Amino acid sequence: MGGRRRHPRLRAALLLLLAIPLAGALVAATLAPWVVGSGLAARSSADLLAPLPVELADQTFPGPTVVLAADGSVITYFYERDRQPVPSERIAPVVKQALVAIEDRRFYDHRGLDVEGTLRALARNVVAGSVQEGGSTITQQLVKQTLLQTADEADDRLAATEESVGRKLREARLALSLEETYTKDEILTRYLNTVYFGEGTYGIQAAARRYFSVDAADLSLTQAAMLAGLVRTPTADNPLADPERARERRDQVLRRMLEVGSISQAQFDETAGLPVETLPSPPPPNGCVDAVVGGFFCDFAQQYLTQTLGIPQERLDAGGMVVQTTLRPDLQRSGDAAVLANLPMGDPLAAMFTAVEPGTGHVLAMSVNRVFGYDAADPAQESVNLNVAASQGSGSTYKTFVAAAALEAGYPPFHTITTPDPYVSSVYRNGTQPYVVQNVGTYPPTLTMAEALVRSSNTYFVALEDQLRSVEGPVRTAQRMGLFSLDPVADQVVAENRGSFTLGAEATSPLALASAYSTLGANGTRCAPVPVTAVADRDLAVFRLEPEGPPIDTGDRCTPEAVSPAVATTLNQILVGDTEAPYGTGLEARIPGHQVAGKTGTSQGRFSIAFVGYTPRYAASVMVLNPKQNQDVGTYGGGRGAQIWHDAMLPVLSAEPAVPFPPAGLPLAPPPPPPGFGFPDRPGR
Repeated sequence: MGGRRRHPRLRAALLLLLAIPLAGALVAATLAPWVVGSGLAARSSADLLAPLPVELADQTFPGPTVVLAADGSVITYFYERDRQPVPSERIAPVVKQALVAIEDRRFYDHRGLDVEGTLRALARNVVAGSVQEGGSTITQQLVKQTLLQTADEADDRLAATEESVGRKLREARLALSLEETYTKDEILTRYLNTVYFGEGTYGIQAAARRYFSVDAADLSLTQAAMLAGLVRTPTADNPLADPERARERRDQVLRRMLEVGSISQAQFDETAGLPVETLPSPPPPNGCVDAVVGGFFCDFAQQYLTQTLGIPQERLDAGGMVVQTTLRPDLQRSGDAAVLANLPMGDPLAAMFTAVEPGTGHVLAMSVNRVFGYDAADPAQESVNLNVAASQGSGSTYKTFVAAAALEAGYPPFHTITTPDPYVSSVYRNGTQPYVVQNVGTYPPTLTMAEALVRSSNTYFVALEDQLRSVEGPVRTAQRMGLFSLDPVADQVVAENRGSFTLGAEATSPLALASAYSTLGANGTRCAPVPVTAVADRDLAVFRLEPEGPPIDTGDRCTPEAVSPAVATTLNQILVGDTEAPYGTGLEARIPGHQVAGKTGTSQGRFSIAFVGYTPRYAASVMVLNPKQNQDVGTYGGGRGAQIWHDAMLPVLSAEPAVPFPPAGLPLAPPPPPPGFGFPDRPGR
């Protein structure tokens, strides 16, 4: 029993014997440059000191990656650690005084190592067989924290924190090198931007905001002392969790500041013993779940960054990047209000408003009567981006693609067809049965293409498909216009020659629908939807995936004349009738003083409704459906769909001058008969 009690002492003695020569080496390495003379030290320092690792050569950790809206406002941040680096002049001097007093009172006198303190702590810890006292200077702590926070592998993290003489020696050598490279104020500022202060905050600015809702420049004496005391024990002395223990630690810091002369006796007497006062703020938003505005747009932008542009999520979380997006906060908030005015948050029916800019493809807004989130038990949360997903058809909005194909094939806008109702297709089949369609409501049997498109006649457009003989033309036209949700099934639709194509039965993405119609708004130029216009690195230079690689490509992705300008401008003039002609199906979307082209759609069984409206500056789709199961929406595209579009776009268009569509590139009416055509004039008639 007695032998067991003597064993730790014997082990401690052996460790001390081992540590003495190592400590002597440390003293020699520390003192040699200055003992032998400053001139020789200058010549030999490069050999004596290890080169700084790249992690330490970099002066500060980056802040979070910030995601900005088109107007420069913040959408959200991406970060692994809540850190907001600030320069020295934005840190209150009292913070530096408090930290030096409690952590390293000889900071301004030593050259990175406090040899006396290091040896004292080393001897005490070896004899005790455990860590009883810390002897590290602020510079050494900066080395440790930097290596720890930049370590990617578990072995590297262990090497940065293990309690060993070898680690201490390496830490000491690097601290000496840091002091050779940077000024005291640079080291202290960098440390204050690096160290952990509890509550998930790294650095003095994040801590000041978290605990007191102030900037680091505005911290008071008591606040500064409180935060300086957290550096050693951020969990135990947390003022939000244990105010009394935090007060004791704060007063200890104040007492140390008095001892070193940072504050007067009067200041100490005024502050020591005061109750702890905090004013906590939540951490900055992190990721799309926390987005200030446009959570679903944020999700689309995040997928674009990581999948299309190839930036790893780990790189975004590492921070320091600036992402400029295309989001229009005014239009986003207007769209949010419009969908919620028509359907409450979390209703089984989802209403999606999705807007893009013709001619650039910039995605301007993505609204849903949901919030972006991952709680499956909350009906108001949705993690699937419904603005992008394709789950239901969009009905008669596909008639525009058939009309475009017909115009390209040489059929004029005034091409006339007479159809019975119901109409039996002469080309297409419903399996082994005839393909029969009928209209919803009463339609004139004889219509021109322009009239049939505005009225949305089913029988006319199936008859027009009959005359085209194949659905391939309309399908390929839709793809060229940007209906990318059709791509996975396009070949199958063509192979099966589905006459139902013109009725929009194929699952359609709201974003793809808005994108396809934006091609018409841009007079035939197709632009792929893009949510990001620029990505900068921490130095605000263009971001590169590799240091010597090419800049990342965030340019617009446009194809001129995806459809001919003549066809596009003609369809624009026809579709203005959808919101203006007495028989238009989208009259609810009309905005006085502005030309709005559009098309309504309702799928089979009214499982979804759609309205696409556009001007030369905006193209936006509305879809309403149940994303979980088939459900009768209870109305048509010209009802709730057009109304949501109107409510979302009214505030935006009303604040801007009208931009008319250019004239039609094709004649909308047949030419007048030549002179003398028909019966000659008769006297008296």
